[in-house]
Amino acid sequence: MYFPYLRGKQFELIMLREMAPSIAEWGFVPIIEPVRSNFSPLKRAIASLTEHNCRFVLIANPGVGDLSNNPSSLWTDIIQGSLAEYNNFSVGLCLTASSPLHVAEDFFKEHNIPTTIIHDGFSDGKGLATVIHDTSPDINKHVFMNNSSTLYRKHFAGTDRILVIDGFTSRPNKEYPLTEPFSELYLTFAEMGCVGFGDYLIAGKDYRDGGGPAGAVAIHISYVDSAADDAIAINHFISDMTDVLDDIASKFAEALSKLVEAVNAGSSQIYRSNAIEEFLDLHKKGHYPGLGYVKKLSMQHHLELVAHIVNVEA
Repeated sequence: MYFPYLRGKQFELIMLREMAPSIAEWGFVPIIEPVRSNFSPLKRAIASLTEHNCRFVLIANPGVGDLSNNPSSLWTDIIQGSLAEYNNFSVGLCLTASSPLHVAEDFFKEHNIPTTIIHDGFSDGKGLATVIHDTSPDINKHVFMNNSSTLYRKHFAGTDRILVIDGFTSRPNKEYPLTEPFSELYLTFAEMGCVGFGDYLIAGKDYRDGGGPAGAVAIHISYVDSAADDAIAINHFISDMTDVLDDIASKFAEALSKLVEAVNAGSSQIYRSNAIEEFLDLHKKGHYPGLGYVKKLSMQHHLELVAHIVNVEA
């Protein structure tokens, strides 16, 4: 039902590795876009996912990062290597606005493997449906990214269709509002003729390879907004210091104090996930774990929140 979309960066992969038992229990299906040519973290994450028999999608033609121009090593090292004996995953073929139709046709003729098509701006739905009909590939699912039209998705009626929408608006940290809408898709995907939904968690679709100095520290926490018909919204807890480019630990402490205050408020709508409990423990200890770890906890919280609201055991 839930298909979280993750880039294969360090802390995304650590989160997947640690959450694999829960991901398997909840039946979530991560979509992983590898972005690093160093496959060691990816292999460790995959080892944990396969150990717990998780379903997942591994994109074979990443559009960003180290592998965007030459994904061949991903096939030899991972798909035909680490995953050669594993059957509970599918290869993701990403089709963008710049993808010619023959990319799909060539892929289907060359690879006899369960495939999930990632529709990310590709427009020739009629042509693609014809190619699929003529070549009869082993299509696992169709994942439609962001604002694909109903008319485009109609070409693939009768298949398992998943809609993934980016609910996170990236800004400079000091410019985030206290709260803003995130997504109502978990409540509406079935009405759109889909069997599942997804998002980019709290990372957003925009890909950035590394980051500059943190003028402000922001902790992003999703929650269910009862005032908005139980749609998911997102809180941004921002440090008071926003302009100096050092003392990140102190800025994290300021943002964390605001999160803790919100969690402990009598009117709080923040779900007390395991990740939130760890945030509270960090505050109690006065410990700064690094911004990558903070992002990992926010992503973990989002997974736990979705598990809670779709009525699986969190």
